[in-house]
Amino acid sequence: MQSYKIHKIDLSQDYPCPCRCRGRLSPIALTEAFGCLQCQHIFVLGDEGRVLEKLVTHYPYKQTWRWTGSQWYRARSGWRENVLPICLLSIAALLAWLFLARFFENLAFVWVLVGLMLTLVPVIHLLSSYRR
Repeated sequence: MQSYKIHKIDLSQDYPCPCRCRGRLSPIALTEAFGCLQCQHIFVLGDEGRVLEKLVTHYPYKQTWRWTGSQWYRARSGWRENVLPICLLSIAALLAWLFLARFFENLAFVWVLVGLMLTLVPVIHLLSSYRR
């Protein structure tokens, strides 16, 4: 059974490339960065030397990896950091909509449209953010 304990990344060692290109990461002199000899990407250290981050200017999200001592694995943020606030906001907006619709029953069609907007906007936002 493999250990998934996070190891600190040593700047004086060579590592395999986390991009799966069979390349090797070698340290870049006078920096806290690594360069891959195969795919030509540059990686910097983060989180006090425990996370390797790929430097790419055109990618909207950070690509990060952690070293287990034998292999890299993706360091992803938890789903709660991304999805939970949007879901809680949607639920709060839906409850506010139900409360207002209960007291102002004569504008039922307008409230249905507002309710649809309040539920569809977070869903569309979520789908578009995970599509990338």
